[in-house]
This record gives sequence, C-alpha cells and structure tokens, in this order.
Amino acid sequence: MRDDTSDTRPTRIRDWNAFAAVVATCVGLLALLVSGYTALIQRQQVRAQVWPYISVGNDDPRQAIEVLNKGVGPARVRGVQVWIDGRPQRNWDAALRALGIPPHGYQNSTLHDNVLSPGEQVTWIRIADPAGYLRFRDAYRTRIGVDICYCSTLGDCWISSDRPAGDRPEQQEVPQCPASEAGVMFGD
Repeated sequence: MRDDTSDTRPTRIRDWNAFAAVVATCVGLLALLVSGYTALIQRQQVRAQVWPYISVGNDDPRQAIEVLNKGVGPARVRGVQVWIDGRPQRNWDAALRALGIPPHGYQNSTLHDNVLSPGEQVTWIRIADPAGYLRFRDAYRTRIGVDICYCSTLGDCWISSDRPAGDRPEQQEVPQCPASEAGVMFGD
C-alpha cells in the first residue's frame, strides 16, 4: 500500500515579511521623490515671489536718470560700474568731466550697497542745467555704459546692463556679483 499523503516535491514557503519590506521600501522611495519634487516647485514659487528687476531710464521733465525696481521683490545692489567710451569711471565728477560737462550743478543718489523696494524709483543723477542734461542724455545712449549687479533676498543675482554697443543682454543672471576691482567700481 502506498502512502499518498507524502509528497516529495519541495514546498515553497513565501516570506511575506520580506515582501512587505520591499513594498515599504518602494513606497518610501516614491514618497522621497515626491517630496523632493514638491520642494523644488516651492523654491521656484518663492523665487518668483521675491524676484527683483532693475531698469535704468531717463526722466526728461526732471532732467534725471532714474533707476527703478520693476520686480516683485527687493533688489540688493551689490555693485555698479559706469564706463565712458569704454573707460571705467570712479564717480559722477569723473564721468561728467569725461563727457565735457562741468561737474557741478548736479544731485545724485547712491546705488551701491543700497536696497530698492519693489516699485521704488531712485533718481540716480539729476543735472540742473538743461543744456548740460541734454548733452548728458545724448551721450548716455552713445558713449555711456552701465552695469548694475543686484541680488534677490534668496541670493539669486543678475546684472542689468545698458551699453551703447549692446554686447550683453539687458538682464543676465549670474552666480554672484563680481568682486569690486579698484578703479572699476563706481562710487556714486
């Protein structure tokens, strides 16, 4: 008589604990990826909420050059450079002399190491003499180059560039503002 109850085939025992651990690990990795993606999206949203945008322009009725923060966040100005005919200028007195305009009868505001609030407009230089202002304004588009490096409160930085040759985009994102070089940084 034969015993049918004994089976010589090996029995497979499933280890449900190991299977549950693998599933839990996969779920954990998925949660980590979703969390990282959410953090990236939130950083981009915060970055957009504190984005500054510096613009330079002339205000003819006031005989002035104005700097405006058209962005939605404060702009921390880290450096200013002004060139006349490609040569760096140290201040407005030197710049006006280089243009052949008497360096008196003007008012100016400091930009370097200043913070411009969103929507804030600063009169950078105002020239009292109408003829002197017209000469300055005409030279501004043909002979004067300006770079203003500024950063957001998150440390993202840009250079607002206004140059006659147009050899750089108007706004360029940079990793950080360039270090101050003697004779190149403008002391306004």
